[in-house]
Amino acid sequence: MDPRRLDYTGEGIGEDELLATPYAQVRAWVDAAVARSSSAPDVVEPLAAAVATVDAEGRPNVRTVLLRFLDERGPGFVTALTSTKGREIADNPRVAAGLTWPAMYRAVRFRGVAVELDRDEVAEYWRSRPWGSRISAWASQQSQPVSSRAQLEAAARARAEQFPDHGGADDVPVPDFWGGYRVVCDEVELWGGRRDRLHDRIVYRRVGEGDLGDALSWEVSRRQP
Repeated sequence: MDPRRLDYTGEGIGEDELLATPYAQVRAWVDAAVARSSSAPDVVEPLAAAVATVDAEGRPNVRTVLLRFLDERGPGFVTALTSTKGREIADNPRVAAGLTWPAMYRAVRFRGVAVELDRDEVAEYWRSRPWGSRISAWASQQSQPVSSRAQLEAAARARAEQFPDHGGADDVPVPDFWGGYRVVCDEVELWGGRRDRLHDRIVYRRVGEGDLGDALSWEVSRRQP
């Protein structure tokens, strides 16, 4: 018997527990994960999300980003628009994303279309980032090859000299090549782990034009695990 095999002891989720809208339900789970991360060591990065795209040949790519936006319009993240994910989204905006909290026996899966964030929204978030994070965004040609760690650090030092830290939100301007995306969802799935791998999968599927806060735009169903 594999000593690493665990029996999931989560409470799962039932249809009678669902909140009024997919947004309300996802927000409740995200907030619970964030709250647990502040008091327990088993949820280290509650906003870490896997985002999957496909390249021009239809080959999938997946990477981890941090969820920086979540409202009725959908989940969102920031990135260099010139990165691999940015280029692939430009060619094919259909994406999937997932949040997973193993210690809580919960996961959320999103499927939909990535839409570029409004520049005002990008700028507002950019100003909230620490100075060092803003410098790194300028220094990194995201997804491009680099000869060494030393070259990357030299680029960061050059940008730090260009945009010195005066303690202000506008010390470092927003690069034109930097932005983000929101996933406009067609489907949202909630996964709740249970014993003997008989897990719960509750799915919201779009049937109307409303956002995640519009209950009438979503049909709820259960899938087998």
